[in-house]
Amino acid sequence: MARMDVYLLILGDHLPNPCTGQEVPQADRLRAMVEQAVVAEEAGFAGVAIGEHHFTRYIVSAPELLLAAVAARTSTLRLSTGVTLLAHRDPVLVAEALATLDVLSNGRAELIVARGVDQQTDAAFGVQPGELRARFEEHLRLLLKLLEEPSVSWDGRFRGQLSDVTTTPRPVQTPRPTVWIGSGSAVSADLGAELEMPLMLPSTLRDPSIYLEVVQRYREHFPAGRVGVPSHVFVSREDARERWRPHLAEYARFADPWRGDGDIDVDAIMDGAAVCGTPDEVAARLNALAEHLSIDTHLVIVDIGGMPHESVIETIRLFGAEVLPKLV
Repeated sequence: MARMDVYLLILGDHLPNPCTGQEVPQADRLRAMVEQAVVAEEAGFAGVAIGEHHFTRYIVSAPELLLAAVAARTSTLRLSTGVTLLAHRDPVLVAEALATLDVLSNGRAELIVARGVDQQTDAAFGVQPGELRARFEEHLRLLLKLLEEPSVSWDGRFRGQLSDVTTTPRPVQTPRPTVWIGSGSAVSADLGAELEMPLMLPSTLRDPSIYLEVVQRYREHFPAGRVGVPSHVFVSREDARERWRPHLAEYARFADPWRGDGDIDVDAIMDGAAVCGTPDEVAARLNALAEHLSIDTHLVIVDIGGMPHESVIETIRLFGAEVLPKLV
């Protein structure tokens, strides 16, 4: 049996260290993300995925730029966004950026595309209420066409007309770089199956088992499809829960504001949505989740809640040395 592909997922929250109150400068934070990806390759990870957000304390708004910096310092790591907010982007520019990254990295570029659900972002990028899903689908179909075909004509509802357009540079990978559809909804999973795209489930602080029916539906429509899932992970040989507890609580308050200002049940999160423990415990949990959801790709989120950069690097290296070999 082939070993599961494991990517490092970097969402880039810029939160203070809850133990010290210190907050690193944005420039240091961004450079640290590039360094973490480089260490992930050394540790044996298959890839890195870097998220896109706007107007928030997630501070990565242009993941392709960070991925280009990672490409210059790595040789085997797959380079993916995690995710690209495709309904808010011009698919022509997305195709050009992806192809440029693919050329620079000698064929290692990927995308995870998703709709995104944020009213402030929608308004800022001119997405009208009620049109998000339709805009995403149109942009996705055009993006795939631009990546696969050298001469594209297009007349759609949301994007200006194209006549015999060839985006440049052309991707190294043929027929195109891998494009994942990121979603936990049945509608988007059906679209992914129709377009024969791999499915990436959402990165939330909720037990991923809630997506079991979506995965089963996707597999029924596209048996050969790949399925990936993200998990917040912390691994340590000792005192893992106590070391991670303040950072996970800090992140949960930020990422799930509807939880309110009360106490965060960190233990419930660690026992459900997140994975924390010794290398053996973490490997066992990830293998069980892979079997339960029939997945072959795991995105591991390590850097959250103001964790010191040194602790993140230590966790990535320990994961590579003592967890990755145990994943099936």
